Amino acid sequence: MNHKHLFYFWKVAKAGSVARAAEAINVTPQTLSGQIGLLESSLGAELFVRQGRSIVLTEAGKLALEYADEMFALSAELEVMIKHHPKGRPAEFRVGVSDAVPKSLACRLLQPAIDGAQSTRIVCREWQLDRLLAQLAVHQLDMVISDGPIPPSFSVRAYNHRLLESGVTFLAAKSLVAGNTAAFPACLNALPLLLPGEDSAVRTSLQPWLERQRVRARIVGEFDDMALMAAFGKAGSGAFPVPSVAEEEFLASGELAILGRSEELRVSYFAISVERRLTHPSVLAVTQSAQRIGAEQDIP
Repeated sequence: MNHKHLFYFWKVAKAGSVARAAEAINVTPQTLSGQIGLLESSLGAELFVRQGRSIVLTEAGKLALEYADEMFALSAELEVMIKHHPKGRPAEFRVGVSDAVPKSLACRLLQPAIDGAQSTRIVCREWQLDRLLAQLAVHQLDMVISDGPIPPSFSVRAYNHRLLESGVTFLAAKSLVAGNTAAFPACLNALPLLLPGEDSAVRTSLQPWLERQRVRARIVGEFDDMALMAAFGKAGSGAFPVPSVAEEEFLASGELAILGRSEELRVSYFAISVERRLTHPSVLAVTQSAQRIGAEQDIP
């Protein structure tokens, strides 16, 4: 395929008119029409059809526009990256971490990106997922780590790459569970409960699970930030769920006890990237790290 022909098609599709596109890129309308005709011949399909005095995309044209958008966006990104690539300094890896991702898990996933053979300086941004995805869409971030895929309501050209899955562990302050002899999960009936915020992937499956277990817990708090939820849990405000893969982070202080674990409740973590096929060396290091963590979970 002649990429110059594709570029002309892309400009016309964006402008909605051969004349407007020709004026924008300083070529004659006849040249544009001829080049698009050559592209249609090479593809074996019409890309535009006339409707009155206007032209509209065919189904093949709409598909071609999707790919052209991605190709020229990557081309622009490449130009920016090369022009701003730091010389003699570590490469910068800009990653967003959703509030719902445990800090220890994020650290374990990202550490290999720093320790790799290529000198890398990591820049972490922690925020709500929608804010991070907005930054990813304009290439202010290289990757976002989240406890769920891209929400259907968010229109951004990006791709979900599953990192790992984990069961869920329920924790509570030792002082809170003293004297509670009921087995898990029935013990949750006697304890106040802290929950992740409504945007958390765990929250979506938690309520139906509680109902199936006939648990009628008293919910006393909801938190978008997992670290803040854990702080309230350590203060004795209530029991709370965490991903089993990161439970050691919360148990390290010695203030919390495990009430029980559920493998039926699952939480998945994703790397969200503008790359359909991952090639960024730091992102690849993160996915390889996730594979190792997942393999460690499977060891009995």
